Amino acid sequence: MSGWGFGLMTVSMLLFWGLLVFGVVVLVRYVGHASQHHPAAPPPAAPPSAAPPAERPTPERLLAERLARGEIEPEEYRRRLDVLRGDPPAVG
Repeated sequence: MSGWGFGLMTVSMLLFWGLLVFGVVVLVRYVGHASQHHPAAPPPAAPPSAAPPAERPTPERLLAERLARGEIEPEEYRRRLDVLRGDPPAVG
């Protein structure tokens, strides 16, 4: 094989791989563009057994949960509950 044959083979392989990469890029962009305009299926709905979002707990409920977990003593619970309800704190 002469110098011209080796050079022609190199150029043809570069062209082949360049066209192959170009084709893959065009195909991926086309498929991606088509899927954005025409979604295949709507998103799945939540199962019927799924619970609705939890409501925000009230301050009194949070205080009762802290008492149940043992984070505060019953006396402190009553004192804080009175403050939450607007009752004056008991003296003594």
